[in-house]
Amino acid sequence: MRYRLVFIAGLALGYVLGTKAGRERYEQLRKSARQVAQNPAVRNTAETAAQQGRQFAGKAYHAVSDRVGDHVPDSVAQRVRSLRERVGGNGADDWGTSNT
Repeated sequence: MRYRLVFIAGLALGYVLGTKAGRERYEQLRKSARQVAQNPAVRNTAETAAQQGRQFAGKAYHAVSDRVGDHVPDSVAQRVRSLRERVGGNGADDWGTSNT
């Protein structure tokens, strides 16, 4: 019982001390994160990483589909076909995402 009281007292003290500077620090962190996100170098790096991720995902998709082949149950294969038809040929890659 004593340990529970000490634990609860510690939680209460941490909450009180954390809320005093909490909002100001939160606003500072939010402003810093926004500045970093709007930095052109960061945006270019993120876009490059996204493009590389799409390329690797496409390669992995083809490698897996070549190896799996006819081992996929018909119900799953039919579902994949229907999803591909629904996406259509509007500039999307094999995953149904845009390449932009």
